[in-house]
Parts: sequence; C-alpha cells; structure tokens
Amino acid sequence: MPDDISDSLTKADTLHFTRPIPRSAGAQMRFLLKQLKTTRAVAGALGISQRTVERYVKNQIRQPKPDLAARLETEVRRRWQPLVRKRARDRAATTTGLVIETRARFGFTAAPGTTDDGRMRRITQHLPPEYAARLFAAQEAGAAEPRLRQIAAEALQEVYFKDNGARATSLLVEFTDIDYVDFAF
Repeated sequence: MPDDISDSLTKADTLHFTRPIPRSAGAQMRFLLKQLKTTRAVAGALGISQRTVERYVKNQIRQPKPDLAARLETEVRRRWQPLVRKRARDRAATTTGLVIETRARFGFTAAPGTTDDGRMRRITQHLPPEYAARLFAAQEAGAAEPRLRQIAAEALQEVYFKDNGARATSLLVEFTDIDYVDFAF
C-alpha cells in the first residue's frame, strides 16, 4: 500500500503552487540539477546513470520512459516552490487547520454493551491547527506511515467521534483499511 497520509499531504501542497512545474523532461532535469548541484546526485535520486542525466539536460533525449517520467515528476514536485509550500503549511498549522476527507474502516474500543465492529465510513472533517502542526512535524521528521495514521486517527477521534469531549469520552478509534484520504489546507 502506498504512503496514503504522507502522499496526500504532499499532494495538498500542490494546490498552493503559484506556477506550474516544468513540463519537458529536459527542463525538469535542469531544475533538479540546479537544486541538487551535481549530475551524480540527480542520477542517484532518479535511479539512472549520470550520463543519462547529462543527455536530458542537453536535450539529446527528450521523451523518458513512463516509469522514469513518473519518478522525475515526483522529485520535481517534492522540491518545487518550497517557500510557497512552507507558507501554506505554517498558516494551516497556526490558524486555519486542515480538512481531511477519507473513506476508511473505523473500529472502536468502547464501553461494554456497545457495538465496536469496524465499518467503512466516508468522513469529511475540519481538523484544528494543532493536529495539522502534528501531522506536518511528523512528516518532516520522516515518520513512518503508521505514525501519521495514528495522528490522523487521534484527530478524528477527538474532533469527529468525541465532538471535542462532548460525548463518548472513553472511545478509542482505530483507523484502518484506508480506501482513500485527501487533505486540503
């Protein structure tokens, strides 16, 4: 399974870009070369030879194979407009929060006599800035997917299921079998 939470947070960053990423493979390679400084570093990041990078930079090769094109676009998106991305994340972590939309299986640990069977639910919920800050900090620290999923589950548990402490105070939520998850901030 791909890194659902991490990928979704990164995808949400792209909504704030003020300019599109370079389109041609040569322009994308030149951008990566400018960011990483050496053709060896670019080749290592993409899993190709140094000579291949040089040929793309000089436009001797114009059309990459589909798997290389996908890796190239992913690496460019990850490094594109870092200040715009940081500004949007800082705003979400301090004032606006973020919105999570997911379809996943939610199971519960609850009081005896209540149903704790997990079931698929589709939830769209605004999360306060403190949970956005925790998610961003964990992602930037390189946290694994289970940790990001745990933070998202805690956020949904408190905000959606417990209604900020107004009900079901002993409820513990399990966030599994993610069909999809999207973030917006």
